[in-house]
Amino acid sequence: MITSSILLLFGLGLAAAVVLAVASKVFYVEEDPRIEAVSEVLPGANCGGCGFAGCDSYAAAVVTNPGVAPNCCVAGGGDTADKVAELTGKSAGASEPMISLRRCVKDEGKVAKKYEYQGVPSCAAAHMMGGADACQYSCLGFGDCMRACPFGAMSLDNGLVRIDPALCTGCGVCTRTCPRNILELIPVRARVMVFCSSEDKGKAVMAVCEAGCISCMMCVKKCPAKAISLKGGRIHIDHEKCLEFGPGCEMACVAACKKRKIMRARLAPGEQRQAA
Repeated sequence: MITSSILLLFGLGLAAAVVLAVASKVFYVEEDPRIEAVSEVLPGANCGGCGFAGCDSYAAAVVTNPGVAPNCCVAGGGDTADKVAELTGKSAGASEPMISLRRCVKDEGKVAKKYEYQGVPSCAAAHMMGGADACQYSCLGFGDCMRACPFGAMSLDNGLVRIDPALCTGCGVCTRTCPRNILELIPVRARVMVFCSSEDKGKAVMAVCEAGCISCMMCVKKCPAKAISLKGGRIHIDHEKCLEFGPGCEMACVAACKKRKIMRARLAPGEQRQAA
């Protein structure tokens, strides 16, 4: 009885193996060799900045889907886009290099602590507890974004994340990691930047931060390119409009914001590293 059961199970296993072997031959789909070639020219960071799960997923999509552009790899930049375009027979087109910006200057604003946080040293955990800073929109400073950055472009200094523009690729991993959304991707060519993420107004801002945006709307009114707006309580810049308007106009909004100094013209590389 036992022997017959064993023989029956063996027979079933053998039959299943034969069926699977035949199916693998019948339904085998040969992979386009260009997929592997594209994968090899991609950085391999799997940062997701292209909008796909990883480099292999993007490689498969850009080869097989006519609608996927060859310049989606922000980490690889223009050189990678040109190589992918050559391998896929597509036009690379122009891509705007991006960089991450920290919209918080709580050190300059002298933001006080509500209490000493003693919990898990994580921005996500601290955010769930409301954060220790008096400003509920400030950088939490535990470095979740720094640990998530695939390119080592971020560091911590006195409770604030610092971004090295020489290493930042604009992949966007940090912006998706920050629980307070104080990190923003802006064009490398951006002429003006906003260093506040508060959604509060007037007295509520001034009560917690000496350098916070009070939503006075002066920058919106003074912008000749009509590139600045107030959305969701935050000042936003349409950098495409700003750049199209031509050089020099950025001083209008910067001058309008001279009291709070939240709106700032582009700094020299060394200075930007300190501010961004």
